[in-house]
Amino acid sequence: MGEIEDGEADHITTDVKGQKCALVCECTASESVNGKDNLPFLNAVLKNPVCKLYRFPTSDNKWMRIREQMSESILSFHIPKELISLHIKEDLCRNQELKELGELSPHWDNLRKNVLTHCDQMVNMYQDILTELSKETGSSFKSSSSKGEKTLEFVPVNLHLQRMHVHSPHLKDALYDVITVGAPAAHFQGFKNGGLRKLLHRFEMERRNTGYQFIYYSPENTAKAKEVLSNINHLQPLIATHADLLLNSASQRSPDSLKNSLKMLSEKTELFVHAFKDQLVRSALLALYTARPGGVLKKPPSPKNSTEDSCPQDPPPPVRRQDSIPHHSDYDEEEWDRVWANVGKSLNCIIAMVDKLIERDGGSEGAGGGSKDGEKDPSLVDPIITHPREDWYEQLYPLILTLKDCMGEVVNRAKQSLTFVLLQELAYSLPQCLMLTLRRDIVFSQALAGLVCGFIIKLHTSLHDPGFLQQLHTVGLIVQYEGLLSTYSDEIGMLEDMAVGISDLKKVAFKIIEAKSNDVLPVITGRREHYVVEVKLPARMFEALPLQIKEGQLLHVYPVLFNVGINEQQTLAERFGDVSLQESINQENFELLKEYYTIFMEKMPPDYISHFQEQNDLKGLLENLHQNIQAKKRKNVEIMWLAATICRKLNGIRFTCCKSAKDRTSMSVTLEQCSILRDEHQLHKDFFIRALDCMRSRQTQGALNESDDPETGCLTDNKPTSRHFYPVALLLVSSHLLVVWLILSLALLLAKYQ
Repeated sequence: MGEIEDGEADHITTDVKGQKCALVCECTASESVNGKDNLPFLNAVLKNPVCKLYRFPTSDNKWMRIREQMSESILSFHIPKELISLHIKEDLCRNQELKELGELSPHWDNLRKNVLTHCDQMVNMYQDILTELSKETGSSFKSSSSKGEKTLEFVPVNLHLQRMHVHSPHLKDALYDVITVGAPAAHFQGFKNGGLRKLLHRFEMERRNTGYQFIYYSPENTAKAKEVLSNINHLQPLIATHADLLLNSASQRSPDSLKNSLKMLSEKTELFVHAFKDQLVRSALLALYTARPGGVLKKPPSPKNSTEDSCPQDPPPPVRRQDSIPHHSDYDEEEWDRVWANVGKSLNCIIAMVDKLIERDGGSEGAGGGSKDGEKDPSLVDPIITHPREDWYEQLYPLILTLKDCMGEVVNRAKQSLTFVLLQELAYSLPQCLMLTLRRDIVFSQALAGLVCGFIIKLHTSLHDPGFLQQLHTVGLIVQYEGLLSTYSDEIGMLEDMAVGISDLKKVAFKIIEAKSNDVLPVITGRREHYVVEVKLPARMFEALPLQIKEGQLLHVYPVLFNVGINEQQTLAERFGDVSLQESINQENFELLKEYYTIFMEKMPPDYISHFQEQNDLKGLLENLHQNIQAKKRKNVEIMWLAATICRKLNGIRFTCCKSAKDRTSMSVTLEQCSILRDEHQLHKDFFIRALDCMRSRQTQGALNESDDPETGCLTDNKPTSRHFYPVALLLVSSHLLVVWLILSLALLLAKYQ
């Protein structure tokens, strides 16, 4: 919930404003309830817990016990280091593909050289940041005072778990977790020109209006090119492996093994062929051809014989190797169709040959049995059957070799053409494009670190809940972010960064695997458009999971963000500024939340849904949330409360964020905790304010002076909006003083935005 700035404390004063506060003690060691928190799995992620113990009366004058715990997470540094390593690997691979693009005309070759120069500089920057992060051995979280440091850009600010454990006399023990973290934003990059939401929109509009020297591809097409390239790199080695397994089964003359190997080979090859059923590849091949020296397009020739006319048992002729698309001859637009179709033809030939070999093997066994029982003349037996031990390996090897050759030619052409598509995005507006990528990587890294922390904690606390585990692999998890940023000054840019970073989390999927050692830290694989986070569980915990999860099914998350500014800067924004950014973000994410609810109701089993609906009126809560969003009321904190309630009822992961995850965040979390005690655990109505004061006791005793901190949770307007607003009436006395005032004000503004 923020930084603990006064160190350790054994006991604190319990007298708050003259009333007895039911705080028993504060300690720095975690006092586990029923031993769950001492599992190595969770201790490997959380560290340095600080606990408070409370006792409050219920409405029937009984006592409930509350344990409040705040813990740091070592994932604050672990996840960024994993992610940066992936970025370096991906960028080095892309740079190599650009170098292997082949010969280009002088214009495109100069652009490629310029792109490679800037890309190499970016890779060096990532490597330097990774080196500096590897040296960090002190604190396991980044304090708010360090949010502007370049070497810590990828690390989230003040990432903590805020947990409340309630032992109530009426209900069973309950855990309420909130992940608190500073808003994911590129603080070192600054917000002079806005955040990612505005910068990406502006960049895309400028690209649309670019000059003749570039070819415009939409963001969807660029993402598609990256996806196809990733599929190529993933499927080509898999197909080669399954082809070798097929040959191995043939050498062993095992029909069952041969069928299984053929099935796997067919599935992967069909996925490979399907990856190229997109007009983008065809258009990219044509664009690359025109970028070659001497590339001249001619009218497409008449169609050749169709695939259906060819014999499925006759393999296609070996593909002649050449350097991508021929440069100095007329371009045949249908050549790609023929090359691409040859992969499917080769697979059909292999399937036909395997069927023939298995059929012959079965026939030979039947014929052998008949000659023994019926004493047939061996000379009357089919000549093929008299040689049952023909070499299956020799029959299949040429066909497998042809398949690999055809596949290699397709990969060579497709890789070069799609790399040319990526060159268009990179070549435009260097280095702006790469700086946008850097900013997006920074924001995403901060958001992902918090998400992985929240997922692991949620998995740990709900591991023995069958309904949650079924929801996890059937629907996925809702991840709700509560934003407290204002729509004023720099925080507009922070909110724009945060909105894009949280939206990008849709590209993340989780996979739970069994830990083979004591190292249970998560591992990240994938690329910028699609990441998989592998969460390791000890064997005993892994065995308790449903079969679908144990078999490696990907688990998806649905991130949503609802923001309501609450400080005095938001007061200025609502009276004199613009709050349309906040309104549009809330409306967009409400639609996402509603979509998740629809999927949840459709995919979960009917018996679960009927029981769920009896206990929760989610439809009414969603309607209420929609009405509050549409109402456009000033500082409508009801939006935050409704969104948080819906998230908890849907077994989601809760986040609370402000600029630095300190004052506003702590005020929100403590208010939410006391509201839960009142609504869910019958906290005595006369003790609500006392409980709230008790949980906020560090602030009320002066450990943090709100008036001294620009990031305050106070809603009053008693602070000046800026330190350089001098009384203009005095300056009007003299024109010289007015000039001096204008110069000083301009200097302060320039210093602020540099």
